[in-house]
Amino acid sequence: MLTDRDATTSRDLLQKVDVEVDICESFDALLLELHRGAAAIAIAEERMSTADSARLAALLHTQPPWSDLPVLLLTRWGADSETAGNAVRTLGNVTLLERPVRITTLVSAVRTALRARQRQYQIRGHLEERERVAEELRVLDRRKDEFLATLGHELRNPLAPLLTGLQLLRLSGDDQQTVERVWATMERQVAHLVRLVDDLLEISRITRGIIDIRRAPIDLGTLLRAALETTRGMVEAAGHELYVTIPSEPIALEGDAVRLTQVFANLLTNAAKYTNQGGRIEVSARRVGDRAVVRVRDNGIGILPQHLDSVFEMFMQVDRSSRHSQGGLGIGLTLARSLVAMHGGQITAHSNGPGTGSEFVVTLPALARSNLVPQKDTVPARLPARRVLVVDDNRDAADTLSTLLRALGVTVAIAYSGRAALDAVASFSPDIVLLDIGMPDMDGYETSRRIRAQFANDVMLVALTGWGQDEDLRQSRAAGFDHHLVKPPDIERLREILTAPARRSAAQPRALSEQPHALQ
Repeated sequence: MLTDRDATTSRDLLQKVDVEVDICESFDALLLELHRGAAAIAIAEERMSTADSARLAALLHTQPPWSDLPVLLLTRWGADSETAGNAVRTLGNVTLLERPVRITTLVSAVRTALRARQRQYQIRGHLEERERVAEELRVLDRRKDEFLATLGHELRNPLAPLLTGLQLLRLSGDDQQTVERVWATMERQVAHLVRLVDDLLEISRITRGIIDIRRAPIDLGTLLRAALETTRGMVEAAGHELYVTIPSEPIALEGDAVRLTQVFANLLTNAAKYTNQGGRIEVSARRVGDRAVVRVRDNGIGILPQHLDSVFEMFMQVDRSSRHSQGGLGIGLTLARSLVAMHGGQITAHSNGPGTGSEFVVTLPALARSNLVPQKDTVPARLPARRVLVVDDNRDAADTLSTLLRALGVTVAIAYSGRAALDAVASFSPDIVLLDIGMPDMDGYETSRRIRAQFANDVMLVALTGWGQDEDLRQSRAAGFDHHLVKPPDIERLREILTAPARRSAAQPRALSEQPHALQ
């Protein structure tokens, strides 16, 4: 804001060096431009009254912490004016330029002011980025706390009927009807606990990008029927009406049957949980061109429009109803979206809002029907005679597993420590050792190494542990284990191991089979 002649001359000079200049005809116009944003201002002292200086100072005092607007004040030559002194005291970042100003001096001062302003903008960017990251961390921390509270709640839920069931079994005597009812309840609750732990392990593997997808041609109808069977108990317990539309003609996919079944089971579980008693759930599948489309719709409590994307975020639980009453860890949909994406598909959520129900749509690449291989029913092989040593410092775990193995026709011995296991291997001569890892005194890794040192490859070693991360698998392999099972072991997987050849020649290579999931 200079005199008319100075303003025009200065603009022409600065534009030649690529500096954009706006001329303000009044002080009000100058303040308006400052509100819009300016890198620096140049003012002739005679154009700024004491009142104007106060107005400018008041505006500059509202600057954010990162900002210190450069002010170039053109003063009369040789004059030590009151206006200049007041500006220096009140306006902050002031540079005095005595007139007449050399062209090089003006250009240099403007460029210096603009460079300083540019650094301020960079600081602003850093501060905004830091605040954005801090806010994200606050949100994640809040979600973590909510997740831990939910996890505690979800783990206590199945533990209550398990403990009650144990007391009922103790008191039931010969009441077979009570025993069978409690047995079924406890079996469901244990399966629920296993699913919670499996989901936690799955999400850990997905976030690290190391989940294993085993692709094979599979019929979509087969996947949906398996998912429906998995969730039938929950749907029936809630009294929901279930309507399923699956084409009679197979819809072929190339994917991991276990993972995709998990996706559809998660969607059905959500539909059952978030639909009030006696609701309606619809499942449909069809081929659209080269894509397979599955829709899972309910008439439940719905989702707010602004939450349709966030329902897929890690540990995110949109409060579609009472979170604590509906349950869940908030990772099922995250798993579903990741698994669908790994199969080249996508999953979307739709809802018209609270009380209108929800629909989840899964789209996957479809194959030609000719790619499907007919599935043959397999009959489990009869267990051959085996001598199995169970090693676990948890006596309850060792005793119950041993009882189960004996019921399967296996000869069993038990050791409750690593040192006892070494003696038992020598005296009992087992074909297979089921060996816990986390034992005091001598852990499973050291026990395995000593068994290998004494007996080479004459015995099959199976790690049976609560640790199932990839580092645990690597340590098992390095310690000489043949297989790695996570507690509680899947009975069918255990049957496979017990049925396989138990003894190996010294020349036969050993390859650790990874089995990170307990129950699918």
